[in-house]
Amino acid sequence: MRIAILDDYQNVALTFGDWDSLKADITVFTEPLTDVVKQLQGFECVVAMRERTRFPAEVLDALPDLKLLVSTGKRNAAVDVAAARRNGVVVSATGYIGEPTAEHTWALILAASRNLPQEFRSMREGGWQTGVGTMLHGKTLGLLGLGRLGAGAAKIGQVFGMETIAWSQNLTQEKAGPHGVTAVTKEELFARSDVLSVHLVLGERTRGLVGAAELAAMKPTALLVNTSRGPIVDEAALVDALRRKEIRAAALDVYDTEPFPADHPLRTLDNAVLTPHIGFVTREVYEIFYGDAVEDIAAYQAGSPIRVMEG
Repeated sequence: MRIAILDDYQNVALTFGDWDSLKADITVFTEPLTDVVKQLQGFECVVAMRERTRFPAEVLDALPDLKLLVSTGKRNAAVDVAAARRNGVVVSATGYIGEPTAEHTWALILAASRNLPQEFRSMREGGWQTGVGTMLHGKTLGLLGLGRLGAGAAKIGQVFGMETIAWSQNLTQEKAGPHGVTAVTKEELFARSDVLSVHLVLGERTRGLVGAAELAAMKPTALLVNTSRGPIVDEAALVDALRRKEIRAAALDVYDTEPFPADHPLRTLDNAVLTPHIGFVTREVYEIFYGDAVEDIAAYQAGSPIRVMEG
């Protein structure tokens, strides 16, 4: 079996999981594919890292040798599962844990609140204090989405002594109450939040949900945090709001285009704290991703696929 492991940016995939047990010909791609169809010809199995590479119908139709597509995580919006099934391609998932992303959310909140990137840089350059930070105790944490990750973020905010409020299209006080969170209107969420953290799944209802009007409604001292998916926030509107100091800062781990373009204007803004989509990038998550991927492939080789995505 010829196996392609995609988008292994740190070149570590083969150190997680018992790949040797598969007795396969394995090729690791450490850079984004430039021509998916051309570069994946001849591979029977592809291991895709979450949503880094798209597999729409036209790509799947053009890969006749592909029989198994393993996607790390439990869902992948970049894979047309129905088209895969039509082409006789099995799509298998892996396990996933969300705690690292929740932890990284708070790394970003703390870094932005205490101006840590600037202070780090000053210390390395021989300097000392450069700015004045903001404390979280007594402030309001607004959660755009109160699923598992949003609820986890709320719990940490409460430990910091923050008031926690939330909104999503189907959120009720009955659902929010057990988490110690107050359900509010969308307008209240943006107007009251000192820190507004995005915890929604990207879809037609959430794409561009945070636009110019929502940013304009926020406090000029507010911090916007996004560790979910880039397109939930209108990137152009955010750049404009940051340039005009409409909000104090943004802390982002996700972007419209990934890897993030080197010349993107967000990279030039002092009030943007940026990390390269590493919320889930931990040893513990990779052990699950690649360990399960090996299990998925072995099960397919044995004729009994596991963790098959249904659509």
